[in-house]
Amino acid sequence: MQNSAPDTQDILKTAKIIAMIGASPNMYRTSNYAFKYLMDEGYKVIPVNPMVEEVNGEKCYANINDIPESVPVHIVNVFRNKEYTLDEVKEVVAWKNKTGQKPVIWTQLDVSTPEAEALAVKEGLPYIRNKCIMVELDKLVK
Repeated sequence: MQNSAPDTQDILKTAKIIAMIGASPNMYRTSNYAFKYLMDEGYKVIPVNPMVEEVNGEKCYANINDIPESVPVHIVNVFRNKEYTLDEVKEVVAWKNKTGQKPVIWTQLDVSTPEAEALAVKEGLPYIRNKCIMVELDKLVK
């Protein structure tokens, strides 16, 4: 595993585009609230969810590999049950190999797994473990 975690404040200051895996159009889901909050704070948020066509007016992609290669993604925010995290990281790795991009993989609270983190680190992808992106951003903007 990595020796030190990436600095969340620095990442949030420099990132502009966030792909949110598990974004939901359901206003009662935390991912929907986080999606809106990030947009309100000036981020471009790209929803990734194979079950819906759009979230909050933004075109939704079935998986990260469907996002056009020309779109830079700075953070991939994983907002799913941790049983899927390793598979999501594998998809990000495949996308990285296809596009050459190296986004930060950001796992929400109780989403990280040791296997997913080990793969990300092995592949040279910065990895944030079990932190709410809204909470971290709130610390920055207040």
